[in-house]
Amino acid sequence: MMQKENLSFDVLIIGSGAAGLSLALRMPPGIKTALVAKRELVEGNTLYAQGGISAVLDARDSVNSHVQDTLDAGAGLCDEAVVRMVVEHGPDNIRWLFEEGVEFTRTPPTGDSGYHLTREGGHSHRRVVHAADATGHAIETTLLRRLDSHPNVSVFEHHIAVDLITAEHHHGRRLQRRCHGAYLLSIREDRVVSVSARCVVLATGGASKVYLYTSNPDVATGDGIAMAWRAGCRVANMEFIQFHPTCLFHPAAKSFLISEAVRGEGGRLLLPDGTRFMERFDERGELAPRDIVARAIDHEMKRLGIDCVYLDISHKPAAEIEHLFPTIHQRCLELGFDMRIQPLPVVPAAHYTCGGVRTDRLARTDVDGLYAIGETAYTGLHGANRMASNSLLECLVFSELALADILRELEQPQRGEFAIAPWDESRVTDSDEEVVVSHNWDELRSFMWDYVGIVRSNKRLERARRRVNLLRHEINEYYGNFRVSNDLLELRNLVDVADLIIESAQRRRESRGLHYNIDFPDRDDHQAMPTMLIPDNYVPRRSDA
Repeated sequence: MMQKENLSFDVLIIGSGAAGLSLALRMPPGIKTALVAKRELVEGNTLYAQGGISAVLDARDSVNSHVQDTLDAGAGLCDEAVVRMVVEHGPDNIRWLFEEGVEFTRTPPTGDSGYHLTREGGHSHRRVVHAADATGHAIETTLLRRLDSHPNVSVFEHHIAVDLITAEHHHGRRLQRRCHGAYLLSIREDRVVSVSARCVVLATGGASKVYLYTSNPDVATGDGIAMAWRAGCRVANMEFIQFHPTCLFHPAAKSFLISEAVRGEGGRLLLPDGTRFMERFDERGELAPRDIVARAIDHEMKRLGIDCVYLDISHKPAAEIEHLFPTIHQRCLELGFDMRIQPLPVVPAAHYTCGGVRTDRLARTDVDGLYAIGETAYTGLHGANRMASNSLLECLVFSELALADILRELEQPQRGEFAIAPWDESRVTDSDEEVVVSHNWDELRSFMWDYVGIVRSNKRLERARRRVNLLRHEINEYYGNFRVSNDLLELRNLVDVADLIIESAQRRRESRGLHYNIDFPDRDDHQAMPTMLIPDNYVPRRSDA
């Protein structure tokens, strides 16, 4: 718990999922590091990741195959050099996790790797290493235990970043902007403290809570993307929001995902009358990429006026289902479903943010001293659609790459001291209208689901644009007059992210990958480039990788 109004570190890491944790654990002794979590350290998307991590671990697989599968899933918008770099770093990062103590499923082995490798949508080989059906839980909890042996890392739970602290200066004739730290709200103490750091890392995850239905926990409110945008960073490809095809349809389930590995192991998607339908949409059937499967389900639900479709793996031996999917099986039993003998009702839900803060190959953003890793970042790996299980891989690889550059940055002499101003609350009061925040939160998530969801149109996007403009005006006025709270900060960030998603979707006048617009139903290869949004306060860096 913070006791001082102002704290200073070498490195400030905002976010405690796979990206932030792996970076903190890799920090050498002597580097004074702060690791910040909005809730408990364990809470975040990583904890709930079921499927696994894709990596070339079998002799029958190859780097070229993994690269090509990723490029195919990305629908022409991946940066091939970045894809190859990430894939090549994959096996070493799996070994690092194993050395840290993560216990991946090893029996019965598939292939010659010693690990059980499963296959998911878009992959041409079995290359997904996993810990049963709770890979994220195994990674998160194992790395957290390892954190106890790193005394150079100070942990701050229940702290949400308010904004980044930046300043402009001239280097010769050239204007530059640098990040010097962040203001953090201590949720339990209800006060804002300033934290200075020579390097700041955004590892805050994605923004799927901007949608009414999502597989993500409540913390996924796009904080890093919004803060970086306000600080002058470019943001790219925000129109590409991945909707996971199979979330359990049950009022008490709230965000419970049915892993893609269920389809990878032979699960079949069925209509209520028991007929399969995926072959009508893609020759790969249930193993088509997520965008195709989600749109197919959405199409069938609208065509038939049904609430859900069904995912059936009951034709597999019961013992095999229990072995491969113990967590899913147990949770479904608690909710009254037995996947060993019956199909599971499923619906699509917002799952992954493929765009984000634009970074280079060293995880550097447009602001000196500021890095972004994991789902917060746009690296060029995912393109117009993320292939299953490439996300945790990206977290690990870019935390490794960021570390190398951060250490180089810390070796450079400091250019004088920067005095951070304390947080000023002298002109604000306590709010007596908290209902404004909760009402706007519900309105935002509802119209984003209705108008900027799996299938879009020009008219729907324009409606969303008008509504988000009204909300932003109201929320910014509220933010300027009242003391900040966790809910207000999350809502402010979600509105900024919603605006970025809508703007990006309106700029892409074609259908590609995760972005489908009925007014532009065809892919246009003249638009095979990222959608780059540039803030008004953007200042180019002095160098790029």
